[in-house]
Amino acid sequence: MLSTIINKIRLLFSTEKESYLCFYKMLGFYPKNLKYYKQALIHKSSTIIEDNGCVQNNERLEFLGDAVLDAVVADLLFYYFKDKKEGFLTNTRSKIVQRETLNRLAIEIGLDKHIVFSTKSYSHNNYMYGNAFEALIGAIYLDKGYGVCRKFIESRIIDQFLDLDRLAKTELNFKSKLIEWGQKYKYKISFELIEEIQDEQCNPIFQTEVLIEGLSGGTGVGYSKKESQQNASAKALDLLSGSTEFIEAIAHAKEELLKLVDSTFPISEEENEEVENQEEVSALSCSEVLPTHQADS
Repeated sequence: MLSTIINKIRLLFSTEKESYLCFYKMLGFYPKNLKYYKQALIHKSSTIIEDNGCVQNNERLEFLGDAVLDAVVADLLFYYFKDKKEGFLTNTRSKIVQRETLNRLAIEIGLDKHIVFSTKSYSHNNYMYGNAFEALIGAIYLDKGYGVCRKFIESRIIDQFLDLDRLAKTELNFKSKLIEWGQKYKYKISFELIEEIQDEQCNPIFQTEVLIEGLSGGTGVGYSKKESQQNASAKALDLLSGSTEFIEAIAHAKEELLKLVDSTFPISEEENEEVENQEEVSALSCSEVLPTHQADS
C-alpha cells in the first residue's frame, strides 16, 4: 500500500507519466524501473544500438520471460490440479505457454498496440505478440520479482482470460488425432492444398481440404500449410464426433472402393476373408463415439 502511494507521488513529477499510466492499465501496478518494460516492447526489427554499443531489443527479456512463465504456470497448475499426474500437468502447461495462446493473451491485455517493430518484418508466422508477452514477463521479474510475476499471471491473465478446466480438456494436435483415428479404423486420410493466396501484407495464406476415403471432411485456412491442415482436421473431428451419417458415408465409400478393386483385380478366397474382417472392424466405428474437442478458451 505504501509503495503504491510513493509510486503515485513519483508519477506526479515524472516526465514519462504517460508511459507509467499505460503500463499501469495493462499490468495493474506501477513499474519501478520503466526501462525494462520499454525494452520488452522493442522487436528485433527495430533494434536500438546505444552509444556504448549495447543492443536494445526484447530478445534477452523474452529468453528470461520464457523460463519464468514456465515456472509460474507449473507452480499454479501444481496447486490448482492437486490430484493430477505429471503428464497431465505438463500437457496443460504446454497449452498455456504455446505461441498461439500467448499471442492471443498479448492482444487481450492490449500489448500488441505498443510493440515497436518494422512493418517490413511483420508476419503472422513469427508470433511477435507472444514473444513480446514473454519479454514483458521477463521485465516484471527483473523489476518486481517472482511473487509479483506469479500474482500478475494468476489474477490478470489466467483468472480473466483462461478457463483452466476447459483448457485442460482441449485437444491441440487435431491432425495427429485424426490420423490416429484413421489408422485405428483403416480409413485413408489425405490432405490436399486447394489454393495459396496472399494477404494485404503479402503473407502467404493456405487453404487445405482433408479427405477421408475421398470424402471431404472440411477445409482449413492458415498462414502455413501445417496450420491450415490443423484447422481442417479440427473441422473433420467435429464432423466425425457429431454425425453418424458421415461415418456411415465413409464406410460406404470404402466398401464401394473395395468392390471396384475386387472387380478389377480378383483376389483369392483367403485374401477376401481378410478384407471382410477389416470391414467389420471399420463398421464398429459407426457405433463408437469419438472424443470431442474444444477450441482454446
